[in-house]
Amino acid sequence: MNEWQAMKHKKQSKANEGSRIFAYLRVSTIDQDTEKNKADVLSYANAQGFLGKVEFIEEKISGLKSWKKRKLNDLVESMVAGDILIVPELSRLGRSLAEVLEVLNELTKKEVAVYSVKEAFLCNGTSMQDKMMRTMLGLFAEIERDLISARTKEGLAAAKASGKQLGRPKGPGRSKLDDHKEEIIAMIENGTMKNFIAKRYGATPATLTHWLKRHGLENLQPKP
Repeated sequence: MNEWQAMKHKKQSKANEGSRIFAYLRVSTIDQDTEKNKADVLSYANAQGFLGKVEFIEEKISGLKSWKKRKLNDLVESMVAGDILIVPELSRLGRSLAEVLEVLNELTKKEVAVYSVKEAFLCNGTSMQDKMMRTMLGLFAEIERDLISARTKEGLAAAKASGKQLGRPKGPGRSKLDDHKEEIIAMIENGTMKNFIAKRYGATPATLTHWLKRHGLENLQPKP
């Protein structure tokens, strides 16, 4: 470590005094445990000269879940100015670049510094470099939204051009009563009450009546 790095390390350590340090670790439901991420975070915190114990917030949850439906939401709400958040990589913060930026913006308002181990930088500070980084993330998030929108429109257009029906199919759908059509007809012809028939097959009387009309059986009567 040269003299400049030593001075920077000392300055960071002093600025860190009294700060709470959190680490958010998320793995998907098909991933392994978080032990490697823990080791990486602790090594990074030590290299940055952070003083104090790192409090780990861990969860095993699908990356498709919004950050507001994770423990991360509670963590963000509980953090205050001067706190530090360390993540193994920025992608752990959200299911899209737009969500990652949303989390960073929330923490910026709270004056919380966010460090990413994989990207190896402070991405939520107040320096010009940090502000430029958030600006770039915002631009990329906007591009990402445009690309998703364009892909969706292109997919719908392609499906329509190939003759695929979009939306809910027209016409009557299949009913659970269909498999019991012959039995229902026989029961009505034998004089069985329609309320009993509906209950037997897990339907309401109104559903049974509608089903009979759809199949042209509304005038079906008991045989003498």
